[in-house]
Amino acid sequence: MTVRESRRSFPAVIGVAAVLLVVLMVAGVVAGSVGVGVETTFRILAHRVFGPAVVTPDWTRAQDLIIADSRLPRVLLAAVVGAALSVVGTMIQAVVRNPLAGPGILGVSAGASTGAVVALRFGPTQGWGPAVLPMAAFIGALVAIITVVGVSRGTGAMDPVRLILSGVAISAVLSAVTSLLVLTAPDPGLAGQVLQWTLGGFGGARWDVLVIPVVTLVVVLALLVPLARRLNVLLTGDESATALGVDVPRLRVILVVLSAVLTGVMVAVSGVIGFLGLMVPHISRLLVGADHRRVLPVAVLIGAAFAVGTDMVARTVAPPIEIPVGIVTALVGGPYFVWLLRRTGRRL
Repeated sequence: MTVRESRRSFPAVIGVAAVLLVVLMVAGVVAGSVGVGVETTFRILAHRVFGPAVVTPDWTRAQDLIIADSRLPRVLLAAVVGAALSVVGTMIQAVVRNPLAGPGILGVSAGASTGAVVALRFGPTQGWGPAVLPMAAFIGALVAIITVVGVSRGTGAMDPVRLILSGVAISAVLSAVTSLLVLTAPDPGLAGQVLQWTLGGFGGARWDVLVIPVVTLVVVLALLVPLARRLNVLLTGDESATALGVDVPRLRVILVVLSAVLTGVMVAVSGVIGFLGLMVPHISRLLVGADHRRVLPVAVLIGAAFAVGTDMVARTVAPPIEIPVGIVTALVGGPYFVWLLRRTGRRL
């Protein structure tokens, strides 16, 4: 595919991804153990937006609560988390120049989970308000990714194999620390909360919970989009990027901090959603090429659609049991990672 053909196909990819996201979001609001028709669903939402003067209620109070206060915020949270983790994966893969990198593989998600558990174990989270868990998860994610990158670099250049092994090792250590905190906690209810983070899911979605993730994603994207050209240069190598005027150490610090912020906030509200940040950036590059000016918007849309779709599958595949979203993404992402590992290994 030529550069001109790739650019011409970019609007088409964006359009298809946007339509897919909208369709899945509508299906996610309609689908569930309690059946509510599509027309009734739209009437309920229109009533919430425009009031009874425009749409006269002809549904039950239970249907109103299910659609407007349960399913809709859940679908929106899934879209935000999916988009955010895809952006994190894109940044991490650019930082380490490795398509096998991701927030789960490099221990960032494990660090965020450990940070949140530390806050729950020792901190007065109820008194500090809803921001304490995202802040603690951010600190844990930042410490984890800095440690992994530092170990993988050693005294020389960053090695892809050492990077993955470092991520696995740090994740194992953090998982052990989390388990120790849970086992020694005086509150037996902590184990249930940790299990929720480990498996991942959007069952705790509420309108007030959406505020921090949405604001964080918008701010990070606003900071990241102007850096898209520098991300392209970063892929050429440190020496080439420096020769082209890019401050590589400073850029890496910015990307690491932004990755930790996004991962920490998303893990605090949804738990650990594995493999999404690994798969979506790679799929986006297959569709529109390696230019991050195209990869970023496509990754946001595809990541949001993927998270909404997997959440809908988790809610509807075995009713009335709700399968954790992390299990669904692992069933899809595990085989994909194996295929990607074999493909990358052959190329190297």
